[in-house]
Amino acid sequence: MSKQVQQVETIFCHETGGDYLLVVQRDGKRLFRAKLGLSETSAGPRPAKFRLKDGSSEEPRQPDEFIELARRAKRIRISEQTSREGRQELTEMLSGYQLADKAKTVRTCRYCASAGRYSPITTETAVKDDADWICQDCARRELERQLSYSGGGEVTGAAKDRLEDLMLEVQDLDRIVNLLQGRLDPDLTKFDTISATTDEVDPVRVDSLNLHPGLQGLLEDRFETLLPVQSLAVENGLFDGEDQMVVSATATGKTLVGEMAGINRVLNGKGKMLFLVPLVALANQKHEDFKAEYGDLVDVSIRVGASRIADSGNQFDPNADVIVGTYEGIDHALRTGKDMGDIGTVVIDEVHTLKEEERGHRLDGLISRLKHTCEQRAQRRDDYQGAQWVYLSATVGNPEHLAGALESTLIEFEERPVPIERHVTFADGQEKVRVANKLVKREFDTESSKGYRGQTIIFTNSRRRCHEISRKLEYSSAPYHAGLDYKRRKTVERQFGNQELSAVVTTAALAAGVDFPASQVVFDSLAMGIEWLSVQEFHQMLGRAGRPDYHDKGTVYVLVEPDCAYHNSMEMSEDEVAFTLLKGEMESVMTHYDERAAIEETLANITVGGKAAKALNDRMLGDVPTKHAIGKLLQYEFIDGFEPTPLGRVVTEHFLAPDEAFTLLDGIRKDAAPAELVADIELRDAEL
Repeated sequence: MSKQVQQVETIFCHETGGDYLLVVQRDGKRLFRAKLGLSETSAGPRPAKFRLKDGSSEEPRQPDEFIELARRAKRIRISEQTSREGRQELTEMLSGYQLADKAKTVRTCRYCASAGRYSPITTETAVKDDADWICQDCARRELERQLSYSGGGEVTGAAKDRLEDLMLEVQDLDRIVNLLQGRLDPDLTKFDTISATTDEVDPVRVDSLNLHPGLQGLLEDRFETLLPVQSLAVENGLFDGEDQMVVSATATGKTLVGEMAGINRVLNGKGKMLFLVPLVALANQKHEDFKAEYGDLVDVSIRVGASRIADSGNQFDPNADVIVGTYEGIDHALRTGKDMGDIGTVVIDEVHTLKEEERGHRLDGLISRLKHTCEQRAQRRDDYQGAQWVYLSATVGNPEHLAGALESTLIEFEERPVPIERHVTFADGQEKVRVANKLVKREFDTESSKGYRGQTIIFTNSRRRCHEISRKLEYSSAPYHAGLDYKRRKTVERQFGNQELSAVVTTAALAAGVDFPASQVVFDSLAMGIEWLSVQEFHQMLGRAGRPDYHDKGTVYVLVEPDCAYHNSMEMSEDEVAFTLLKGEMESVMTHYDERAAIEETLANITVGGKAAKALNDRMLGDVPTKHAIGKLLQYEFIDGFEPTPLGRVVTEHFLAPDEAFTLLDGIRKDAAPAELVADIELRDAEL
């Protein structure tokens, strides 16, 4: 030990089992460990035993060797965790050898001291653990141990980094552990705040619009001036027939842009308005709204998606002034050759649907077919000038590019009427319900400065889960999804609007159709069915928190289950997805075509446009492999030249993919029961 004694720098002392564990260091590195025992003498405490430690073994040495070691040391540090009596005993012993001036009591990490490591900590670096303070490295290890012990699964990537950053920020391990157990701590759960922003736009006075008297009077009764995004649209040619793509946050008034343009053109004899939405629930809601608001001025009808087996059976009046429809409903009318009459305005709501894998190509094809139909009609009729197109969305990642591709003027208004606080907390599937219950109660018990109680939308990934959560909420709530009948959904909407419900629990698939004035959005799941949400979908949903006429702010809670996935096809876990969504850039809206989509849209374009099918394909946003698709259609005997065969007409009218059509044909030839055929198609779809 003599060479080591010559070079010793620090001796660290920590009480353990009645003796003292010593850590001897040089240049911050441990040279060796030892155990020191003291005994009381007439001169005071003195070294009685001194042993060098090597793993679990100990080598006895003369007690005087400790004194030699202490004299050569530059400093002696006594752990704050040592008892008061122990610190006093060590100090008295060192004083007896005139070494007390080297000694100082320091705060050290409890775990390091117990393991024989000298790890001094300061007010800035210490992390509280129960009644003790530990170093940051031990705090990280203890956090991992707690995660494993709690059964929360493996927290990965950004979620783990987030928890560690929070722990080091608040310097309290217990608060993070409590967070993992579902306890709400707003200072810890808060991820960020999306600030309220207001662009400076001179408002257009309604009495200056010079619209058809019927619409002019109705608007003047409701408003004095237009909202900023509406004013921008008017200033950029809305009433001059300019095609526009309006991108603005939820609750900024963009829907009225399309309504004003369409109703005005109807009343001035320039053709009917089509107002198209992605979901039946939203079409029903808009149909009722239009009848209530404009029913005294125009006739309103509805056209929703046809089933694959038979016509939907909705009472559809193609001669109505205003037709509210789903994309598939209007597309079905085109594919089956129904005469839509003079179309003056087409409003495409939720135009970002173009990027969706399953439905994007159908909206892309519908726009192309509808434009072709209007252009053909205008060529035949001198008194018909074609349609004005208005596209609406709250969230588009590439607005300039998309507006250019749709040949429209971009009206982009980046206003957030109220700030949105975004929070992240961790809980397993059952714990999530308990957390959601606390959030709903807290929000409903809070009243805004405008006199409205806080209400919550809870998004989850299945209809079954909607009912499960709703049943377990203590305050009044209701499930809301496409499986409920229309009357029930309208009842829920009315009750929520009257503040009779503290919460609605709905599926992510209905996010675009939910129009509740909620102050809070809670994500019970970050999946839509068995697919993770996209950044665009996530922003669309969280943007429903907070309305300027009702609330002072919006609040969003993302409930994350570590290491969770809802299907074995999901590559990421929910904790990884959460921070990808919170930090992610909005995806570009672009339509992509696989072989199935290319064949379906090319067949529909041939059915509607005949020899113009290639031109229809070329004008679509996505890159459609036309030659390959036509070759497959000929091979499958879906077309004969540029005409659909009877089989091809059935396939396109019922939105069938080729493999679905062949499954049906094979089943029919084998006299299979209809239910079996449908089951075969659904199973085939699930495997793709």
